[in-house]
Amino acid sequence: QVQVAESGGGLVQPGGSLRLSCTASGGTFRNIGSGWFRQSPTKEREFVAGMNGSGSKTYANSVKGRFTISRDNSKNTVFLQMDRLNPEDTARYYCATCPRCIMSSLPSARHYDQWGQGTQVTVSS
Repeated sequence: QVQVAESGGGLVQPGGSLRLSCTASGGTFRNIGSGWFRQSPTKEREFVAGMNGSGSKTYANSVKGRFTISRDNSKNTVFLQMDRLNPEDTARYYCATCPRCIMSSLPSARHYDQWGQGTQVTVSS
């Protein structure tokens, strides 16, 4: 069974960038869907970005044009490149696998099965 673990979070100033990594063990991201979600103390968990097994991508409107999801099959890793960060992006970020996701399923957390522990991103001056 695939397990995933996130890394790369930290403290960054507004306007800065971070790249999050999500590494799979016991399985592979190849040909399955994956996604990034985030949650803060004041908000419910929300979808950030997702990619289906074929590599098609979708993003939340709030991050479109600033965040990029990608996958490196040779490293069994999914990335989330986050640019032009602002304080509203502060949250704990989680990655998850979605073996049977089609594009329309990606934004819905209920379709995901394996979740990581998350990595904290704080955007503050």
